[in-house]
Amino acid sequence: MSDDANLIERFLEMLVAESGASQHTLSAYRTDLEQASAIAGGRLSRADREMIRKLPSHWRKLQNSTVARKSSSLRRFFGFLVEEGFRETDPSNALPRPGLVRSLPKTLSHAEIGDLFQLIAEQLECKPVKPATVRLSAIMELLYGSGLRASELTSLQRSSLSGDKPYLIIKGKGERERLVPISQQARVAVRRWTEFVNPKETWLFPSQKGHISRIRLYQIIKEHAARAGINPAKISPHVLRHAFATHLLEGGADLRALQTLLGHSDISTTQIYTHIDSARLVELVNSRHPLGQRNLAR
Repeated sequence: MSDDANLIERFLEMLVAESGASQHTLSAYRTDLEQASAIAGGRLSRADREMIRKLPSHWRKLQNSTVARKSSSLRRFFGFLVEEGFRETDPSNALPRPGLVRSLPKTLSHAEIGDLFQLIAEQLECKPVKPATVRLSAIMELLYGSGLRASELTSLQRSSLSGDKPYLIIKGKGERERLVPISQQARVAVRRWTEFVNPKETWLFPSQKGHISRIRLYQIIKEHAARAGINPAKISPHVLRHAFATHLLEGGADLRALQTLLGHSDISTTQIYTHIDSARLVELVNSRHPLGQRNLAR
C-alpha cells in the first residue's frame, strides 16, 4: 500500500472515531483524497504549496460547493497529517476558499454539561474508585474547563502542571505557545490522576505506545456521554471546546480574551461564537438602551 493510500485509510479511521462519520461522508472524503492523490502522482501526503496550487486547475468546471468540499477535505487531511506528526507543515492555505456561509459550531447546553459532570461526581464516590474514572475527571475538567484542543490534551506532559501554578503552557497550532488558565477544581482532578501515573512517565495521559491517541480520546468522551444519557453523536472533544467558549461568552467574557484563551491567531475565527449571545444582547438592549428604559405607556 502506498504512503497516500495508507495515510488516507488512517485519516478515515480517525473520522469515524471523532465524529461517527457516515459511510456517505467517508466515501466523499475518500473520493476527494484519492482523486487529489492521483493528480499529485501518488505524492499528495508529501505535496508542497506549489503542487497544491495546481489542484484547482482540475476543478474549474465544478460548482463552488464542490470545490469548497474538496478544499475542506484536503485541509482536514493535511491538518491530520501535521497533528499526528506525519509531516511538519500544512500547505493547504494554498487551496481556494469559495465564498460559502460558514456553519455554526456545535455546542452543549448547561444542563448537558451538568449531566456529564454529575455522573463523574457519582462515580468518584465509589470505593475503591476506578483509575479510568479519575482519568476521565481530569480529561473533562481540562477540555471543558480550559478549552484545550484534542491534540493539545493528548500531548500534555506529566510535568505540565507543576506546583500550584494556575495555568498551563500549551503549544498549539503553528507551534505557538499560550498560557491557559486552569481552575482549582481542574488542578485537583489532575493531581489526583497523577497519583495513578508512573512518576517515570513523560505523558500526563500515557498509553502503551506513548501518549493516549486522539481516536481513543474521542471514544472515551462518547462512551461517557452515552452513560450520561446524551447522544454520543452530539459530543466530541472539540464540542466541549466549543461549549467552553460559548458558555464563557454567555457569562460576559470579552471576545479578545476568548481569542487568547482559544489560541486563535485571527479574531474572525473567534467571532463565530457570537451567534450564541443573541439572548444576552436582546436583554442588554432592553435594559440599557434609552428606549428600553422609557415609560411609553400613557
